[in-house]
Amino acid sequence: MNIALDQIIVWLVVGAIAGTLIGAIVKRSKKGFGTATNLGIGLIGALIGGLLFRIFRLDLGLGSISVSLEDIVAALVGSIVFLIILRFFKNR
Repeated sequence: MNIALDQIIVWLVVGAIAGTLIGAIVKRSKKGFGTATNLGIGLIGALIGGLLFRIFRLDLGLGSISVSLEDIVAALVGSIVFLIILRFFKNR
């Protein structure tokens, strides 16, 4: 499993977008968790989602543009996984 630097950069850019979306969805407000937290969640989520999609060889067939829809979906999935992990440890 080789991951190129350009792929990591794409995950980070898409993660910023995904964090903003996830923050708005979860908190049901335009601000979400706040700018910095939204970005952090999205960046970590993009890395988690990107790795999960690579490990499980998930290809949604959405195309491979510089920043593809598949990258955004992976970042959203990763952000959700990250939030679930955070809530699990917070509730312990």
